[in-house]
Formats: sequence, C-alpha cells, structure tokens
Amino acid sequence: MNMKHTDLIHRQFGSTANAYVTSSVHASGADLDWIAERAHQCRPARALDLGTGGGHVAYALAAHADRVMASDLSPDMLEEVAAEAGRRGIDNIDRTAAPAEKLPFTDEAFDFLTCRFSTHHWQNAQAGLTEARRVLTNGAPALFVDICAPQTSAAADTHLQAVELLRDPSHIRDYTPYEWLNMLGRAGFSVRSFTTARLRMDFTTWTARMQTPDTHIAAIRALQSCASSDVTSLFAIEEDGSFTIDMVLIEAV
Repeated sequence: MNMKHTDLIHRQFGSTANAYVTSSVHASGADLDWIAERAHQCRPARALDLGTGGGHVAYALAAHADRVMASDLSPDMLEEVAAEAGRRGIDNIDRTAAPAEKLPFTDEAFDFLTCRFSTHHWQNAQAGLTEARRVLTNGAPALFVDICAPQTSAAADTHLQAVELLRDPSHIRDYTPYEWLNMLGRAGFSVRSFTTARLRMDFTTWTARMQTPDTHIAAIRALQSCASSDVTSLFAIEEDGSFTIDMVLIEAV
C-alpha cells in the first residue's frame, strides 16, 4: 500500500503516541536536564518545542517559560501531550499540528526553541531548520538534540539508516555532525556549542515502542549478525540486539 510520508507518520505515531509519553528514553536523560537548565537561565516568554513527540521537553520548559508551544505533525501525539499536561497540572502549554517545514507562526514569534529526537523524521531537514530560524527572535537560543550518524564510516552510516528504517518506516535520516553544521549555517544559525553523547538502546524496548513487525525485527537482527567487526564495535551491538549510538546536543543562535 502506497501512502504519502505525512500519512505514514500519522499511521506510525497515531498508534504509538502513548508509548512515547511513557518512554523512559524520552522522559529522562542528561540532554533533557541540559535543556531544562538552559530554559531556567533564559526564562523565555514564548518557547517553541518543535516536534514535541511525547511532550517531555514541553513539560520541562513549562516550569521556566511564560507560554510553551508544543508543535508536532501528529495530532494524536498532541492529544497525548494535552492529557499528560493535565495529569501534571501544567496549564501553560499550547499545541499546534504542523510540519516543521511549514510552521504556522509569524516571524520572530518565539524567544526560545527546542527540538529533540525529531529532525530525523522530517522530509526536508534544511527547510525545517530554516523555518526554526524564521520564527525565532534575533539572538534567541535554539537547542537541538538528535541521533547522529557516524562521521567517518560509510558502512556504519548505512547500517544505522537501515536498522532505523526497518524499525520505523517513517525514518528519513540520522545526520552526521558535518551535515548538522552545514544545515544550521545555511539556515542562518551560528553554533554556540556542539557536543556528542552516547545513548544505549534496549532492543526489546526500542522495537516495542514502534510496534515493529516480527519480520522487520528479524531483518534487523540479520543485519546485526552479518555486520563487520568495525560496525559491531562502533555500535557496541550486544547479544540480544541492544546497541549504543551517538547523539548530538547543539545550541545555536
């Protein structure tokens, strides 16, 4: 069955929205603490969480911003965010369903922006980052966190994209650090800080969260079993399929 990428995302995340709200990988982490600390330091009037997913960044921002806009392509995700915000007693989060590449906000509408584990789903990452720059006031911070592809190994890059796509057909690309820097520069951002960190993915939880079919799980395990020693070492692939990947933490202005 053929469908547009937007429809594919609605299908993938409509049925799994609650899993992202309850996901421990998304609900915690040093990167989330970093975002919360920067929000505490900046005290924004209007913050945008772009590609909010399960809303964990939006909940963290709400304690430090006057208003938070949680934007996501999936209306089902936003319904889960609204429900979870209500359970937490948070009343300063607004919601908008929109693609990152075409945001329904005026120029310079926000003075703080976050985007965590979302960019690899965008159809056009460059257009999405350009929109992020457009809706920010001059000098406002933009914080990006996402999985990144290996910079120096084409084989490892191919392996990562393959297993990501088998796990989630809406996956577009995990970008390399070089690609991130290039895209941000073209969008009009200046990078203030750029760091990487390692993130372990428990295989069973990783696939269950996206309701990956058994045939795709078997294909991922087959790719892992025949991976070169360099790829196996880089991703620290374990006996049960669990592995470790790199993520970028970027602050741009």
